[in-house]
Amino acid sequence: MALDYKSSGVDIEAGYKSVELMKEYVKSTVRDEVLGGIGGFAGAFSLSKIKDMEDPVLLSGTDGCGTKVKLAFLMDKHDTIGIDAVAMCVNDVACSGGEPLFFLDYIACGKNYPEKIASIVKGVAEGCKQAGAALVGGETAEHPGLMPEDEYDLAGFTVGVVDRKDMITGENIVSGDVLIGIASTGVHSNGFSLVRKVFNMTKESLDTYYDELGETLGEALIRPTRIYVKALKNVKDAGITVKGCSHITGGGFYENIPRMLPENTAVRIRKDSYPIPPIFDLLQKTGGIDDKMMYNTYNMGLGMVLAVDPADADAVIAEIKKAGDKAFKVGEVIQGNKEVELI
Repeated sequence: MALDYKSSGVDIEAGYKSVELMKEYVKSTVRDEVLGGIGGFAGAFSLSKIKDMEDPVLLSGTDGCGTKVKLAFLMDKHDTIGIDAVAMCVNDVACSGGEPLFFLDYIACGKNYPEKIASIVKGVAEGCKQAGAALVGGETAEHPGLMPEDEYDLAGFTVGVVDRKDMITGENIVSGDVLIGIASTGVHSNGFSLVRKVFNMTKESLDTYYDELGETLGEALIRPTRIYVKALKNVKDAGITVKGCSHITGGGFYENIPRMLPENTAVRIRKDSYPIPPIFDLLQKTGGIDDKMMYNTYNMGLGMVLAVDPADADAVIAEIKKAGDKAFKVGEVIQGNKEVELI
């Protein structure tokens, strides 16, 4: 028998089919600047609008969903994990004051099941729509023998733009500035290796309903990462200056908040100043995890933390709420050496 690519584990026809199935989702993300259709060797995006900026700066971000994909395998739910991949990238761009322009995804799989790949891309497209970014391309790589047939990994990257004068750098943060926290939707896409140690991750355990959650464990954990592009755009469009911004991802409060702080400043955050989603309490109690580790691993209910002038705090919260997000005054900037003090 003559050897061919399919007999070695790569199905080119399945690849064609998955592209056909995902086309409708990709089309739903198109912006005016997108040139050409799907299928070119490169995604083309016009930069003509950037000429209106005084000093345009390109911003980029790349990330994946970590081991949260394992949850998607166990629950056989693949239509929201793409939102997570987009969120992890576009939130970083928004953190610098930028507007995400376009996104590309990369899916590595053991075997290309076209309907499953299309379902993943449906989530990617939904994330792009929430962020206002165009999905201009991607890659599905079939890796037989390298990955199990029913598994995949998902990552991507985004490119955004900001006028240099509008960049959020943190350099003007001073003692006395107010910290505004924007609510997260739960665990988001970080700390899942610890989650999988705490809970017996089986279909049965994920389908277990918890009164304190008001839903099953799986529903609480797989909820996609919140995208904060619109909230930050509202604040910017209102003419309010955000001095500093931290996207609370891996490393929680202790690693991420200091990244926005200038020298000789620190933060004090009140743990009771906002509602902490019940999934974190369940995770902490079940795993016997101490407070320091929780706040050093998870977002603990705040997906973004902003530093603003005290006079702007109420207006910032109002603009964030207009975007459909919840925001809270959670603390203040104090003098120090980039410490995070939780009280």
